[in-house]
Amino acid sequence: MTSKTICIAQDGSANALALNKDNSQIVIAGRNVFKIFTLLDDRFEEVCNLRVGKNLNLNFSCNDVAWNHNDDHILATAATNGAVVLWNLNRPTRSKQEYVFMDHKRTVNKVSFHMTEPMWLISGSQDGTMKCFDLRVKEAIKTFYSNTESVRDVQFCPQQPHTFAAVSENGHVQQWDMRKPDRYFQHFTAHSGPIFACDWHPEATWLATASRDKTIKVWDLSGKPSCDYTIHTIASVGRIKWRPQKKYHIASCALVVDCSINVWDIRRPYIPFASFNEHKDVPTGVAWRGNPQSFLSTSRDCTLYHHVFDDAVRPASKANPQSVALDLRGDVTCACKVKYEPTITARLSNLMRRTPVTNDDAFCMASSVMHRFSLNVRQPLWFKIAAESYLLSGNLNEICDHNARVAISFGKESIGTTWQVLKIMHADPLDLLLKISPTAPKEDIANTSNTAQGGTKNPGMEQSNASKQSSHEHDVKSLQGENLAGATSGGDDETETETEAPENQNIGPSTNSTTVLPRRPLLSDIPSTSRGDFIFGETEYEPVSLEHPGENRQIVMRMEDDEWTKELQKEAFPLRHEIKDRSPPPEQFPNHPPELGEDATSVIVEDQPQLVVPHLSKPLAFDFTPMILKALDYHVALRDLQTTVSMLIVLGEKRKNLKIPIALQEHWILEYLDMLGKFKLWHVATQIIQLAWIPSISQLNQQSTLIHLCCATCTKPLQRSAWLCDHCHTSEHALCSVCNQVVRGIYVWCQGCAHGGHINHMREWFNGNRQCPAGCGHLCEYN
Repeated sequence: MTSKTICIAQDGSANALALNKDNSQIVIAGRNVFKIFTLLDDRFEEVCNLRVGKNLNLNFSCNDVAWNHNDDHILATAATNGAVVLWNLNRPTRSKQEYVFMDHKRTVNKVSFHMTEPMWLISGSQDGTMKCFDLRVKEAIKTFYSNTESVRDVQFCPQQPHTFAAVSENGHVQQWDMRKPDRYFQHFTAHSGPIFACDWHPEATWLATASRDKTIKVWDLSGKPSCDYTIHTIASVGRIKWRPQKKYHIASCALVVDCSINVWDIRRPYIPFASFNEHKDVPTGVAWRGNPQSFLSTSRDCTLYHHVFDDAVRPASKANPQSVALDLRGDVTCACKVKYEPTITARLSNLMRRTPVTNDDAFCMASSVMHRFSLNVRQPLWFKIAAESYLLSGNLNEICDHNARVAISFGKESIGTTWQVLKIMHADPLDLLLKISPTAPKEDIANTSNTAQGGTKNPGMEQSNASKQSSHEHDVKSLQGENLAGATSGGDDETETETEAPENQNIGPSTNSTTVLPRRPLLSDIPSTSRGDFIFGETEYEPVSLEHPGENRQIVMRMEDDEWTKELQKEAFPLRHEIKDRSPPPEQFPNHPPELGEDATSVIVEDQPQLVVPHLSKPLAFDFTPMILKALDYHVALRDLQTTVSMLIVLGEKRKNLKIPIALQEHWILEYLDMLGKFKLWHVATQIIQLAWIPSISQLNQQSTLIHLCCATCTKPLQRSAWLCDHCHTSEHALCSVCNQVVRGIYVWCQGCAHGGHINHMREWFNGNRQCPAGCGHLCEYN
């Protein structure tokens, strides 16, 4: 027996291989290759090429090959055209083809010989049937109908000669009795995807199944089917084979992606016990040579390998015992390697005891200590509260206020502030003014907002000018009263002012007539007119009547008079600099305003001159887009996708101004939906999908809505949505397992045992029971 890894190249890729009863010869079969080799110590030696002859038809295109367990000269192949071909190596002719069975209507996936009955050959096909051929009579003596789309593998049980197992593409496993071909005696769902291969354990009543769902499951079929072990792989599994003399070891090869052949210890389901990485493409077949130290394999890379277990790679020895993980609750878990130092007694005992060089039974063990740190124990609670309490549709101001209150009430002041800032950036100005002045009329607020945006009327300016005018009139009256009192009572020569009164007019109630001297007008003596405070002209001023201070008289002020300038500085305000008149002459300002152009803005105030300002530009709106982008990026960096996605939804059409790539927005939303799914917030996830603006997300609710049902009596697919089966004309598939009546409303059923009924009846049943109400013994899970 060879003790090293050897390889031989072929003309084409092989789909399967098989060993003879003494494990000295191997046959490989594929679409373009069909050869037999003898395994020597250091090489493969070709014995026979079965792909010869003039008529190389589809009978030579093989999906599987099997070698008779008793007769070395008998082979059987499963062809892609639906034929089962029997080969006799003792034929004297060049062609070794013995007989062709054309009983199947579609491609044959698997052929297998019986262990104790060498003349029995069973096959599984894409047409959903299994046929047992008797080589002595050259015909199919029994046909087994699985009522599924296709059968991918069939295997005889070593412990029960009359039992075989069949796996199909719908994830079901069936057990049949050769003596009762009418119906299987056991049936259960093993995987959520198609099952590609199965293999019976040589010692125990274990059946291993390999599926596209990236798992290998070991089922104990000694009684009720139970899954004892589950192995998780990185790709769909295409072939599996138990390792001889090793109860817990099984070899597997992937259907896609992975080019390695892995040997698993079913007690360690996440890391292979040993790996063989010689193939450059996906392996297609594995066969052990009757001992646990060597096996053979084929691949799509057109090679045939003989592997020695001593050359295996141990992935567990390369695993890093140090790791860090962060869960959704905010906790950090850290694993650190433990440095083990053996004691002196242990080292002396190891020196005195001879240890084996290799021990392939020992799994590489690594010891590590785990530390857990809690960052924020309230994070999951806050996530659920925010997801269920946030408003995502409606008025923007109300949404931001509500979401801010939710965040602040839970202690998330920063998130609450973010919502408030978002409201200020994109809120409606009318709503803001209503909140600032709730008693003001809405018409005035609307006019104010329109004027602020470039309108022609400003009520605020009217109010300001009116207040200024009233205060000015009050000052004039007070100053007039003070001057009158000073004139009648007399005073110093420096501070006394002269007044001039009209003839034959007395001032005050005194009986003695007093002559009032004329004086220069003060600033307070200037009356308020309807056209302004000052009227410029060339005429002299007229006397002012103290009895009628409001009389409309024209007063001309001469600015060149030094005494008037001094009086103005004294009574009004000091001049800071010389006033230079750059305005047009007064003749160019008519009493009535000119016609306004398109670019002119007029501010009209009652009892005030009309001011016309041409070409007044409107104020530019501030762009808040960079600030919003920074806020979204900040929350994404904190892994707070809840706030990011919620703000994007609330912004509505305004999110288009952000110019965030659609692919990035889709990534954020999908990750947020995944987080909602982990917390089982399905109703919130549905709301997010309904409000989504990306087609690929809004269509998520339309996926996986079609359910294919089959009749519970005849197990044939239902052709239409009806209470009666078109095949057996019964309604047992729609009966409630609790009340045994036809369900004509919402129907709920278990995916494991296919029993169900009215949703209310099932809910009441599972409140106090775990087993199926139909009495099948299945432990159903209702949630």
